[in-house]
Formats: sequence, C-alpha cells, structure tokens
Amino acid sequence: MLTPQGLKGKQYRITGNAYPRLGRPPKKSRKVIAALAALLALALIGLGGVQLYDIFGGKNKNASAQACATPSGKPLAAPGPGDPAASGAPAAAQGDPHAIPQPAAVTVNVYNATAKSGLAGRTAEELKKRGFTIGKVGNAPAELDKKVPGTAQVIAGPAGAGAATLLGSQIAGATATADARTDGTVDFVIGDSYNALLDETQAAAALALATKPSPAPTATGSC
Repeated sequence: MLTPQGLKGKQYRITGNAYPRLGRPPKKSRKVIAALAALLALALIGLGGVQLYDIFGGKNKNASAQACATPSGKPLAAPGPGDPAASGAPAAAQGDPHAIPQPAAVTVNVYNATAKSGLAGRTAEELKKRGFTIGKVGNAPAELDKKVPGTAQVIAGPAGAGAATLLGSQIAGATATADARTDGTVDFVIGDSYNALLDETQAAAALALATKPSPAPTATGSC
C-alpha cells in the first residue's frame, strides 16, 4: 500500500500497469510560493533603488567634492582675514619679499667685475635715472672680479627677492644669485658681456614676462 504525495492521504493499491493520477499541489502551498516570490521581487526593487541613489546622489556628491579639492585634498576656501586677497592691499604693502617694489624702494650696489674702467659709475647713473636708489659703487670684490662671464650677476638675500627680479629685468641675460644678507639691498655686478641696459620699454616687457603668473589648472564641472 502506498500513499503518494498529493493524493490527500488516500491509500491506493498498485496493481498491474495502472497508477493513480497525482493531483495539483494544495492551494496553501501555492500561496506560500507566491508570497515568497513577491517578497523576493520587492527586495530586488529596493536594492535597485539604493544603488540608483548612490549613483545619482551620494557618489556624485563625492565626485564634486573631489573636483573642488586642492591637490592637498582640502576643499577650496575663500581667503581668510589674513590673506592679501581678502584685504585687497597690495602684496608689497604687506611685507611680501617676492612682491615687485617701486625702483625708489630698491637700494642697488653697482660693482664692476670687468677690466673696463668707469663702467660701474656710468651704469649707476643710468639706474638712478630710472628711479633706483644707489648704494655702493666701485670695483667688484676679489671673489667676483673678472669672474662674471655673462652680462651681469644680480645678488640679493631672501628679503630682496622682488627687488632682484625688478633689477634683473633691466638687462638681458643677467643671472640671479641668493646670499645670506638680511636686508633688501641688491648687488648689480657687471660682467664681461655687458654693453648697456635695456631701454625702458624693453625692461618693462621683460619684467611683465618675469612676473607673469603660471596658468591655473583647468577644473571640470561646477563647484
């Protein structure tokens, strides 16, 4: 005697080649399967919604924050109260050693490192006409005498960086050297290839080129 599944507890005797026909699964089983399928579909829909939110919401926000960040990883910020850009005052007025000063604020020591006599005096007079303040004038010290092969060597300390840039723009091919002086004076040492200063128009163009800011990296998107 056998009681096959789906025959509702009825017992049948199997004889010969005749077998009982199996009925449909109970209605209760079908309802359970349908409920599980519905729950699975809702779970998939909910998961898809979370992923879409991450793509169009959270991830885009993170990308925007990264696009608006500086190379150090910190977000861009408006200039603070102590920044020159915030106060609007010129950098030179705030003690920036790299700011380009007016010629009258630059004290130049003119030294002749060549065998041509009188060259330091004539050059000092020309610089004075352009508004520079002239300090010492004479022959170059022993460590530089006859040892400047170019047109000129401009020497300044950290406090005279901007003054050295201004003075160096007055002559083509000048080289700049830093030393440990603490004041803002600048030495103009005339070299063997020196002939004359650039004219004032050429000097102004050279200064504009030397102080031209580097182009900022192009940012994509909006911040």
